[in-house]
Amino acid sequence: MSLAPDTSDNPALRQALRELDVILANAGVGVVFVKARTLVRCNQRYAEIYGFDSPEAAVGRSSVELYESEDEARNLGRRAYPVLAAGETFRSEQLMRRQNGERFWTHLTGRLINPDDPADGSIWIVDDISERKLADAALADLHAEQQLIFDHAMVGIVFLRGRRVTRCNRAFEQLFGYGPGELDGQLSRVWYLSDEDWKAAGDRCYEPLSRGDSFHAEMLLVRKDGTPIFCEVRSKAIDRSDLSRGSIWITQDITARKQAEQDLVQSKAQLEALVAQRTEQLSQTVAALELKVAEQQAAEARAERLALFDALTGLPNRHLLADRASQALDIARRSDEPLAVLFLDLDHFKNVNDSLGHRVGDSLLTQLAARLRGAVREQDTVARMGGDEFVLVLPLTDIAGAAHLATKLMALASAPFQVDQQELTVTPSMGIAMFPTDGDDFETLCKCADAAMFRAKRDGRNAYRFFTSEMQAQSARALQLENALRRALERGQLSLHYQPQFALDTSGGDASYSADGAAHIVGAEALLRWHHPELGWVSPGEFIPVAEASGLILPIGEWVLKEALSQLQRWDRAGLPELTMAVNLSAVQFRHDDLPALVARVLEEVGMPARRLELELTEGAAMDNPVVAITVMNELHARGVHLSIDDFGTGYSSLSHLKRFRVGKLKIDQSFVRDLTEDAEDRAIVDAVIRMAGALGLQTLAEGVETEGQLAFLRRQGCHAVQGYLFSRPLPAEAFAEFVLSRTAPISAFALT
Repeated sequence: MSLAPDTSDNPALRQALRELDVILANAGVGVVFVKARTLVRCNQRYAEIYGFDSPEAAVGRSSVELYESEDEARNLGRRAYPVLAAGETFRSEQLMRRQNGERFWTHLTGRLINPDDPADGSIWIVDDISERKLADAALADLHAEQQLIFDHAMVGIVFLRGRRVTRCNRAFEQLFGYGPGELDGQLSRVWYLSDEDWKAAGDRCYEPLSRGDSFHAEMLLVRKDGTPIFCEVRSKAIDRSDLSRGSIWITQDITARKQAEQDLVQSKAQLEALVAQRTEQLSQTVAALELKVAEQQAAEARAERLALFDALTGLPNRHLLADRASQALDIARRSDEPLAVLFLDLDHFKNVNDSLGHRVGDSLLTQLAARLRGAVREQDTVARMGGDEFVLVLPLTDIAGAAHLATKLMALASAPFQVDQQELTVTPSMGIAMFPTDGDDFETLCKCADAAMFRAKRDGRNAYRFFTSEMQAQSARALQLENALRRALERGQLSLHYQPQFALDTSGGDASYSADGAAHIVGAEALLRWHHPELGWVSPGEFIPVAEASGLILPIGEWVLKEALSQLQRWDRAGLPELTMAVNLSAVQFRHDDLPALVARVLEEVGMPARRLELELTEGAAMDNPVVAITVMNELHARGVHLSIDDFGTGYSSLSHLKRFRVGKLKIDQSFVRDLTEDAEDRAIVDAVIRMAGALGLQTLAEGVETEGQLAFLRRQGCHAVQGYLFSRPLPAEAFAEFVLSRTAPISAFALT
């Protein structure tokens, strides 16, 4: 007898049955028709769940086979029959068995086809829930472990959400004198002495919790019976990005400890009172202490002023400036009004300090500050950022107003200053950024104004410039380089090339590349290179200033020093002649306090004697602060490190300082070497540098030597060493080693082809 109805004359019924077949074939759960505990019909998913090859393979099988035992099948029947007979749907989770004997959990849903006649059979929906059961079991185990810790912790633990108790352990309830469950749903206010204390605690913990940090404090709280107790509390947000999810607090009673501390304080006070009664000396001591307190209060007042105002000029410092600028920008945003930020820097102010002393320079800055203050409105802010840099925040100022004020400040700053008996004249360079055109926040506007000021300096100084899109592009490029440079070291994008340095025999004769000839390799200069996978080769002239401005030059400089010395050690093992490694120092590195200690540590780690290292610093870096420079040089020299002045002649050196510098060599800048054979002035400058160095007992090395004529002139004048493309361009480490070991031809053969 067929189970399907006769549909030959009913197209709609045929279509419905086809649709039902498609649904059953593609259902994500198993569906089976059972009659007299025999599988009459099932879909593909049912066959897959129980391990049948196909739905047809399951048909005719006893449903009892799918249970762990006949008893299990009967038990299910006893539970299901009353529900099914009542016309209801029966649901249950049941442990069952696949054809291969594997046990697994299922969710069963069954219903009789005809509750009035159970013999018509039933329909069952089966879902494999084994993975969920395993996950539930693991979660239950984890929850049990956590609950065990929570219930038996020796400290009070409470979970708060919206400052209400969602859960706490028994230790917490006992700490504050509450019964089990009595605190559930209570506001945390119940264990604070007052509303003010409760609010203050919330204010104190908000900031660290929102940062994802822990909050730690000692608080005076109160038990249920009104007894105050001192507690040490620690708290952490469950999710710092969503504080509404609550926080966890760990609380420990430290009343005994605090009482001991108070008893100690009280005992001390009693002892001091007793001593005060018995000796007059104590009254003098008390008076002295009172004076000390007064001095401390005065010092605190001075410190508070120093925290907000510049000690020299009395102008707001960078902290107060940032606060006022933030307020001015808030007003400008709300009222849709313009605002200008102006950077002012004096041109060549360093020369005033170097030539006339810092006292004169400070007096000039004080007078300039007074002029600036008198030139602006009450709502404007004039601040000193440090040195000779001033910043003006100008609310309600458009481009025309900013240009007018800049012109006025040019005249004020350029007017002569009278310091003692001297009349001094300085000029300013200014940069202007406009809100909201150039930026929406103070930091961005400062960067734009600073960039515009540097453009004014590059354009000849004694001028002002507004920030432009061109400067924006340059700033964006600098930011792109800074972001890329932060990962360049760890990603292996930085490398060193090495340019050979040759000692010259100035007695005349043929210049040959040999150990005893007229020119032989005595050292190598390590030169930093950066190859970025997207930007390609980035010029050192572009990325070194970015590294210095961002502070990245410090880790990069340490890596350069260690890598160069390690390479020198590898060359030693490869059989190269003993060479000196020259490493450039930036001004930022030279100003760093731990430079001598860093150099000593790297030398020790690599195992290289200090005499093999030569540190090169620019003339400007050495003269930036000669007193400090001399101290650092002396310490490096005492450790056995050689020092040289790089790019000599391009900066401004005082001979009185130069003779005190612990340097052994001056490097003549290539800008003077380039036109030696054509330019008489360059020949005179180079000759003068070589003679001066000789008089001071210093050696000279000329950079950028590219022609035989340049080499011949330098030899005649007594230059001790040279480097340049006439000999070799900077080479990677392996190519440098091959050059040293294999080249034996005369120098003229080294010229580039």
